[in-house]
Amino acid sequence: MNNQNLTDAHTCYKVFRRNVFLSLKLKEDGFSFCPEVTTKISKLNIIIHEVPISYNGRTVSEGKKIRFVDAIAAFTTIIKYKFFN
Repeated sequence: MNNQNLTDAHTCYKVFRRNVFLSLKLKEDGFSFCPEVTTKISKLNIIIHEVPISYNGRTVSEGKKIRFVDAIAAFTTIIKYKFFN
């Protein structure tokens, strides 16, 4: 939807030039932060480059917190910033 070819848009590791970061005027928190950043960067026609990292996913008993409702919030956030902001 954002015309980016990403394997994992919700990594929490993001690096930007200061001027780009300040221009985003971020509003979201929680799990909606990542789709807001990705959508706003995409609207600026900036290509997002992924860098591989090592990662071992957690189970719910180990503290994993993301749920299906977070996926709905992420999708809603993408629509909000892609078409209405």
